[in-house]
Amino acid sequence: MKCRHCNHSLSLSFVDLGVMPPSNAYISCESDFQKEASLPLNILVCDKCWLVQTEDFTRADELFTDDYAYLSSTSSSWVEHAKQFVEDLVENRNLNAESFVLELAANDGYLLQHVVEKGIPCLGIEPTSVAAEIAKSKGIEIQECFFGLEQANRLLVDYPKADAIIGNNVLAHVPDINDFVSGIATMLAKTGVVSLEFPHLLNLIKFKQFDTIYHEHFSYLSLIAVSNILASAGLEVISVEKLPTHGGSLRVWAQHSDHSLKVSQNVFDVLEEEREFGMCLHETYQNFTLSVDVISQGLKAFLQTVKESNKTIVAYGAAAKGNTLLNYAGIDVSDIPVVFDAADSKQGKFMPASHIPILPPSELKRFSPDYVLILPWNIAPEIIAVVKPQVPETCKFVTAIPELSII
Repeated sequence: MKCRHCNHSLSLSFVDLGVMPPSNAYISCESDFQKEASLPLNILVCDKCWLVQTEDFTRADELFTDDYAYLSSTSSSWVEHAKQFVEDLVENRNLNAESFVLELAANDGYLLQHVVEKGIPCLGIEPTSVAAEIAKSKGIEIQECFFGLEQANRLLVDYPKADAIIGNNVLAHVPDINDFVSGIATMLAKTGVVSLEFPHLLNLIKFKQFDTIYHEHFSYLSLIAVSNILASAGLEVISVEKLPTHGGSLRVWAQHSDHSLKVSQNVFDVLEEEREFGMCLHETYQNFTLSVDVISQGLKAFLQTVKESNKTIVAYGAAAKGNTLLNYAGIDVSDIPVVFDAADSKQGKFMPASHIPILPPSELKRFSPDYVLILPWNIAPEIIAVVKPQVPETCKFVTAIPELSII
């Protein structure tokens, strides 16, 4: 395989998680268990531009289908995060009714609803119809397509160039990252800004967040790699913020290189931090598999202890990251009988590979669990606040990343 960005031959392995279904490929009924498709999940590192990437086995249109189940608004903390982002963006960029905002991967309108409320013209790009229809119901204009250079040129026939382009947790999801970034450069006004948020690869390695690896994530991003990719499209990183979201993310701000503001010191600081951590060294990537095995074997052993003690454990949050964890560890419905999730789009379905049924949180009380395994550990405090009134006082909460923790 060649690097998706620089076409350099890939030989450095990061981690091989074996063969498993796509993490958002929830199953509608038991009769479909036998039809389930699985794909290799092998992650490689380009030692020229340092883009970490999945080995090519699938395409975006095979993963982000019409019934794709992830809906951003399910997490109240994520909606609040988006609202604060919009407040700051509008104030700092002096956006008004004469401006134009473009969001890539608008999902169910969790962010653009706040732009619409301010009377600022905007457009969302969202390829999955379930999420797109919800966004439209909120009064948001949506184009249902995958974004890239061709789509950008087509959009410019009917829409102006954007004063702000927003891409929260989408850059990692695009197979042709060069085409995607070229589309951004084409749609961005001369003095416009683009904001991209993505989980920071440094934190993935440091805190052993291997469950954030799944087929829908084609890339795992450092500022070093993202700066190179943006520069190839004539865009320059001018500022970067560290965020607590998704276990530690970066928010990168960029402009056209020939119209960019002075580059902030925080850009140089994060680049230096990455180099000191070893993001450009082979050995940083070569030992990750050992951490993955320690975590998965530890969780499996804990579940066996729960079973032998005749205790009851359930899971909460049918998240994609949870599927990676469960499936690599070989955990199934015999270990955890049920997972609860607040998203209507997932309820009544089954987790891929493990075939654990997904029920609404209203069903929690009748299980009276001794333990609740929180799969989306990044929003554990939010989940504990919701679940605590519905479980016995003696119930304990469990997370597995970066190590087994019982609260």
